[in-house]
Amino acid sequence: MNTSHLNHALYRRSFDLLEQWLHTQLATGEHFSLWYSAEESQFIRFNHGQVRQASQVKQIDATLRLICNERHASETLNLTGDVDTDRARLGEALVQLRALLDVLPADPYLQLDNQVFASDRLPDGSLPGADELIEQVGALSAGLDMVGIYAGGPMYRGFASSWGGRGWHVAISASLDFSLFHANGEAVKITYAASEWDADELAAQFAQGREQLAHLGKPRKTLAPGHYRAYLAPAAVEEIISMLQWDGFSARALATRHSPLQALQLKSASLSPQVSISEMASTGLEPLFNSEGSLRQDQVLIENGQLAGQMVSSRSSQEYGLVANGADTYEKPSSLVMAAGQLPSADVLQALGTGLYIGNLWYLNYSDVGLARLTGMTRFASFWVEEGQIIAPIDTMRFDDSLYDLFGDHLVALTREQSLRISTSTYAQRDAQTLLLPGALIDRFTLTL
Repeated sequence: MNTSHLNHALYRRSFDLLEQWLHTQLATGEHFSLWYSAEESQFIRFNHGQVRQASQVKQIDATLRLICNERHASETLNLTGDVDTDRARLGEALVQLRALLDVLPADPYLQLDNQVFASDRLPDGSLPGADELIEQVGALSAGLDMVGIYAGGPMYRGFASSWGGRGWHVAISASLDFSLFHANGEAVKITYAASEWDADELAAQFAQGREQLAHLGKPRKTLAPGHYRAYLAPAAVEEIISMLQWDGFSARALATRHSPLQALQLKSASLSPQVSISEMASTGLEPLFNSEGSLRQDQVLIENGQLAGQMVSSRSSQEYGLVANGADTYEKPSSLVMAAGQLPSADVLQALGTGLYIGNLWYLNYSDVGLARLTGMTRFASFWVEEGQIIAPIDTMRFDDSLYDLFGDHLVALTREQSLRISTSTYAQRDAQTLLLPGALIDRFTLTL
């Protein structure tokens, strides 16, 4: 494993010098906050198990916020890493922000986190070099039609304010998001993600993919709409839980009755006592501070099937009289953990008996937000199972079911093992959001067509 080529000190020095300079630029009554986001990423695209494209991306973004007399404005700009050039860009931004503050009205819900804090996380993680990674994937893909993308490297986050809040965070992670295609056009999709790259674990993922790929060559089974016993693999659970991340736990959405968990909040519905979900800021890859300078906190969200907490930003704290817990403007969990159960993953087929093994879901949306009712499609490596044996792949089917059914009365068991899901989003920049999730055995999963 090799991460020695990563120049962590360069980004730290860039951030430190810009912060120091900004302190000298303030006029009377002005305050600033600076959010610094950088990455040094390796991207490798594979086709037929061979390298199609390899590239490196180094980028720095900064968001400068100026506050004065209950007015505030911000600007996001690209930086170069050259201190003199970046000071000039921030200086131009300050001029523009002062002009904006002259015409903006006061913000009645402005609540600033002006606490003094120091949060510092140094690099922790080990990834393969590009040559080593290519060699691993090439060997594991031998004889397979493998298509995928590797994205890995360090991500840097920094925050500083004129009040004395200061944080620096380095997260090292990588993901290999890939598909194995059968000659008939069907595919098995796998995502392996880690901070500590494990070649043996990657090999195990490929081995499972080869096994499922062989089943995809069998004649397909067509199912009629109806209720089926089903096992949802962690990747399928991820699709469902990811829907809840948007507005599900948001204090603002709960207060305005826009949350899909409003029935849980009003106690007109409940989940299985097996379900407990927490935001674990202390164990995720995201920093312990957010872009507004709030310190993120661990927060139990669902405990034994009941709503136990919510994500509260400083603005919602002011507007709804709640205690803030470090949530950002979007009030979205970013280090979410769903508690494990007692079912060993190795026993899921036997526990399922006869029914559906659902490897993944896609195109999810709400058919009824108020009832947390979801609709979507089965996707990739989904099979019909009889007496604990995979019999045939199934046709793509649409499901429509309530969260209160899936993870309520019809939840049989959660797996003992949990799967770490690191975001594979690379829109504008790589993402450090994580989910730690079990698989779920359900005795009634509703297929509609």
